[in-house]
Amino acid sequence: MRVLFAGTPAVAVPSLDALVGAGFDVVAVLTRPDAPLGRKRVLTPSPVAARAAALGIQIIHAAKVDSAVTARIAAAAPDVAAIVAYGGLIPRAALDVPRHGWINLHFSLLPAWRGAAPVQRSLIAGDDVTGAVTFLLEEGLDTGPVFGTLTESVRPDDTAGTLLERLSHSGAILLTQTLSAVDGGQAAAVPQQGDVSLAPKLALEDGRLDWHQPALAIGRRARGVTPEPGAWTTLDGQRIKLEPVRMRPEAPALKPGQLALEGKGVLVGTGSHPVELTRVQPSGKKMMTAADWARGQATLESVVFE
Repeated sequence: MRVLFAGTPAVAVPSLDALVGAGFDVVAVLTRPDAPLGRKRVLTPSPVAARAAALGIQIIHAAKVDSAVTARIAAAAPDVAAIVAYGGLIPRAALDVPRHGWINLHFSLLPAWRGAAPVQRSLIAGDDVTGAVTFLLEEGLDTGPVFGTLTESVRPDDTAGTLLERLSHSGAILLTQTLSAVDGGQAAAVPQQGDVSLAPKLALEDGRLDWHQPALAIGRRARGVTPEPGAWTTLDGQRIKLEPVRMRPEAPALKPGQLALEGKGVLVGTGSHPVELTRVQPSGKKMMTAADWARGQATLESVVFE
């Protein structure tokens, strides 16, 4: 079966590898254009583009699927399109090109967390279980019928990065199984059932920690926004990035945002019990341990996060 693969970030690469490894004829890869990365803003291919180039697969770079891109997709003559975090909408004209349609691997248990940041939003909400589905792509936002589902328990120390890494590999297997079933005429998609929740793309402001919230909510948010856009707070008007915090329910109470030393640990007060900082990155500096950062503060007890 001839497959068009659409994807952009690193989490889509295991799916591309799985399809090639399973013997599918991946005739082209649709991915976002090269993007400037790093302080020098060097134009860099997407992880999927880099992998496709290494595999010798034709690459279609497109920020938007317009009529010209649709014509290139049609010229590749795919029987089906597999899409994993491409990062753009697929219009009706392109959806109609493959005879088996577009099959999307989405990292949530639809209809929960429809949108661009399902894993991040799931962690922020405190879900105990998440997963991935394959579904038939429609013009609506992640509304299509579901082919297959897998579940994944959320671990206490999971960040969006670690959870997505696991789901990218288990989801690649699910996608390969789904396309095999489609190829064999044995796939059956069923309508989504359950409560709908939305997972819009995260903005920088989503990473700001509100120290008046309970410690558990702060911990969930910090894990959900790691690695991107990152958890942060402010001190004297300067933004400080933080890695996920540890729960310290047994520690003496502190006012929200108030800092205190406890041995080698640095505690911060919340709306409930304190949390312990792990690593801190002041503006213009590298990430460092909280203890190293605290040594640079004249009187830590007078420091209050805003």
